[in-house]
Amino acid sequence: MMNRRVLLTASMTGVIGLASASVQADTLYIGAYGGSSEYAMKESIIPAFQEKHDVDIVYVAGNSTDTLARLQAQAGQQELNVVLLDDGPMYQAVNLGFCSPMNGLEALDDVYDIARFPNDNAVGVGVVASGFAYNAEMFERNGWESPSSWRDLADEKFQGKIVVPSVSNTYGLHTLVMAARLNGGGEDDIDPGFEYIQDSVVPNILSFETSAGGMSQLFQNEEIALSVWGSGRVQALADTGFPVKFAYPEEGAVALMVAGCIVDGSGEDELSRAFMAHLLSPEIQAVLADTQGWGPSNRYTELDDELAASLPYGDRIDHLTSVDWDTINPQRMEWTNRWNRRVER
Repeated sequence: MMNRRVLLTASMTGVIGLASASVQADTLYIGAYGGSSEYAMKESIIPAFQEKHDVDIVYVAGNSTDTLARLQAQAGQQELNVVLLDDGPMYQAVNLGFCSPMNGLEALDDVYDIARFPNDNAVGVGVVASGFAYNAEMFERNGWESPSSWRDLADEKFQGKIVVPSVSNTYGLHTLVMAARLNGGGEDDIDPGFEYIQDSVVPNILSFETSAGGMSQLFQNEEIALSVWGSGRVQALADTGFPVKFAYPEEGAVALMVAGCIVDGSGEDELSRAFMAHLLSPEIQAVLADTQGWGPSNRYTELDDELAASLPYGDRIDHLTSVDWDTINPQRMEWTNRWNRRVER
């Protein structure tokens, strides 16, 4: 009897639970992130699924760009069965026809509306908020109020004390879109955003750091007081004991969705759907919240008060805003080139 293969990928390293030579079980391939996400998957999430479904898991770790490139390279002969991507690349994957609709998956009924993709071709399995990270002790020493508006990036008191990541990074892209919206534009009219950042925000920017390690070091050295960053990153730094806090801008923090989809034409739809249901269950959503700092997309997930206070959770989900990736993605390369020429010059 032929083995079933289900490929859920995140990188090309790391094999869990290989089948023995004598008894070959079904195999599920998972494509998702490396680092702490891979560790959490292997230690706390995958084992329970393996035991329940008597399936082996091959975990392919990689960032969203790598996994999307793998889908493109294997078009027509997909090996991956389930992938996790940031929402921007996931919209590209959907539009390229790589994702199979999850119609009828009961777990989708429990998901917040902001985490639902058109036609249920993908779904958010975790929610990160793009907003402000700030050094609470530095703010207190200077008598500054907590940041509360995207317009605070232009406040002269922060001159040389701000990081806005490059637009090649999702946090930088969110900043550009929100700057455009504040000034009468938006995704389909980005000029006001570029003009506002060039004229009013750039004078306050120390650097356009994109790496988590680099951002953390700038905070710890007190070279910066404020940055645009994600709620999960802020929580990871706060867990080290550093006095960093996350602030939700009054115009809305932007939802950055960690999204999953079943790869179309890869086979094993039943097991793939079961794995997606597993990721969306309240129990696993709580694990992802605790280990990754992802706000639960399942509205029935229960978190303890301390963890809930640090994440997009409950009523905070309703106050997040989202961006139109279908409008952004075709223009993103041009925006990146323009940013490099006119903002980071």
